[in-house]
Amino acid sequence: MNEKTVSNPLVNKKNKVEAEAAYAALRGETKGLKRILPFLGPAFIAAVAYIDPGNFATNIAAGSKYGYLLLWVIALSNIMAILIQTLSAKLGIATGQNLPEVAGNHYSKPVNIILWLQSELVVMATDLAEFTGAALGFYLIFHVPMLVSAVIVAILSFLILMLQARGVRKLEAGITAMVIVVVLAFAFQIFWAEPNGYDLVKGLLIPQFQGVDSIMLAAGILGATVMPHAIYLHSSLTQNRVVGINDLEKEKIFRFEFIDILIAMVVAGLINGSMLVMASALFHQNGLAIEDLDVAFKELGSLVGPASAILFGVGLLSAGLSSSSVGTMSGDIMMRGFIKKHINLYVRRVITMLPPLAVILSGVNPTWALVMSQVILSFGIAFALIPLIVFTSDRKLMGALVNKKVTTIVAWCVAVLIIGLNLFLLYQLIFH
Repeated sequence: MNEKTVSNPLVNKKNKVEAEAAYAALRGETKGLKRILPFLGPAFIAAVAYIDPGNFATNIAAGSKYGYLLLWVIALSNIMAILIQTLSAKLGIATGQNLPEVAGNHYSKPVNIILWLQSELVVMATDLAEFTGAALGFYLIFHVPMLVSAVIVAILSFLILMLQARGVRKLEAGITAMVIVVVLAFAFQIFWAEPNGYDLVKGLLIPQFQGVDSIMLAAGILGATVMPHAIYLHSSLTQNRVVGINDLEKEKIFRFEFIDILIAMVVAGLINGSMLVMASALFHQNGLAIEDLDVAFKELGSLVGPASAILFGVGLLSAGLSSSSVGTMSGDIMMRGFIKKHINLYVRRVITMLPPLAVILSGVNPTWALVMSQVILSFGIAFALIPLIVFTSDRKLMGALVNKKVTTIVAWCVAVLIIGLNLFLLYQLIFH
């Protein structure tokens, strides 16, 4: 076994076999799926940020209003997401540090305090979307009051976090299982919806708009592509998973992790696309423009049947629960990296649940709360994306895994587009 594994957190009584399998893969001693399997997992945890309840609201609104028109926007968003999550994973592999830790070592203390404060705001906004969405899903399925639903979701989220104490593989398995639930929920929805194949392909391959409102919705989809906490988290998930002792090993590890990213992000893209396709085939075709998720639930029951509505609620609940747990993990990573402090993960979970509980108790429309959370999240994107590109373009820091010139150029173009769209949406919200 590679001598570097001594310092690898994966190497303990529980995970020694997995670590040995990973290094056997690096040495070329295994083939096929057995060679890739030890590296799968981190991207699936990060990918849940791309299927959170905020995506449900945006995709269903786009599909119900404009049919398949904006399906190409989801495809483009997914390509951007693959690039950005690849940079984050690569940073962890190359440096053995996550993005907040690299920033903590390169920036001054005042700058890191600012970065930490904005990251905590990002985590609270993330939790507002995901916790509220999960509570709404539970409410729609079981018809219990929203506050009671929120308390039950809080308990369930603690149980998910407890998986982390049993090892990272247990947590990955739990979150991947919940992602599979969302996949199955929308696979059945697509089957029942019977979408128009020609219009679907046209919407996927031909970029077009229909008026200013469709441009706004496209901006909303693109602007919500990158969740700041997913950028921070992914670098943490790869930093010590399998440690390379030289550039050659690190390049091999990165190639395996890239497969993980492709699989996870394609799954996330298919889920988002299926939301829009379902809304197009069912709601748009029946002249229904839907902006509230509870209305979507009721209309699915009317148009397809109770099973369709229940599956929609189950998908929403599963997406909210998995993504809320990831948000809590991200907050811990940010705090440790930026200001070298730490609080108990369960205490953090309680603190970040208070704002969404307050929102639910106040009786605010849950879908409106989801939209507002995305606005808050838009403030944090630049703080994560710009340092990520700067650090991964630094040869001294990254070694052989430094960005190629074309990668850096494309990454900056993506960053300018995403940050610009978020500023545009903020402007529209404030002044219109």
